[in-house]
Amino acid sequence: MVPASVKALGTITVASDASYAPNEFIGTDGTTIEGMDVDLGNAIAKELGLTFKFVNAPFDSIIPAMQAGKYQLGISSFTDSKAREKVVDFVTYFTAGTSWVTQAGNPKSVSITNACGLPIAVETGTTEVQDIQQRSQSCTSAGKPAIQIDQYQTQTDANTAVATGKDVAMLADSPVAGYAVAQSGGKLALLGSSYANAPYGIAVAKGQGAFKDAILAAVKALMANGQYTQILTKWGVQSGAISNPVINGATS
Repeated sequence: MVPASVKALGTITVASDASYAPNEFIGTDGTTIEGMDVDLGNAIAKELGLTFKFVNAPFDSIIPAMQAGKYQLGISSFTDSKAREKVVDFVTYFTAGTSWVTQAGNPKSVSITNACGLPIAVETGTTEVQDIQQRSQSCTSAGKPAIQIDQYQTQTDANTAVATGKDVAMLADSPVAGYAVAQSGGKLALLGSSYANAPYGIAVAKGQGAFKDAILAAVKALMANGQYTQILTKWGVQSGAISNPVINGATS
């Protein structure tokens, strides 16, 4: 199913923002990209008889670079959305919601439904940016001060901003937020429950024929042989498992 033009490349360049643990992050050697998405990507590559080379790239640069032909794939916790489907195709493989994180004990008494006037951290280019912007608009519409939205180039920087008290809370995908809390040594805590669950998708550059169909078949094969579950369990994110991957499954 892999198109001849893709086979000819041999090694497929895959872009990933390696600041989004446990999905994708730089390992202890300081150079290797690790995580759930990397393990899953490499398993897909093996099914297809290809080699995936993961390269670190800022999240908001990945899709534009794919459009320019720099990368064939983007595997970086992308939420599959109708807007993104206009420029890349997605093969769904996971589901995640949005979670809020504060310093332990929530010393500033932040509320998910009323963060008006407060500094909130978020990684630029993510769906969480739209979420917090809409909440800020609700604040100003109600005559309250706008949320101070602090956008960071990496999720790691957003985590640090909350841990140090620069920002009073942050928004991130649920598995990433949970991992940040677990790794914080008690400095961070989840605020409330996750919401707005949506599928993650492997971004496939348009114009590659049936490559997306081959990737979909590989994901289904990994689900059938148990490797999919093993990979998610290894990284503690098995609660986001899905059973019916599709091409372009966004609902909004």
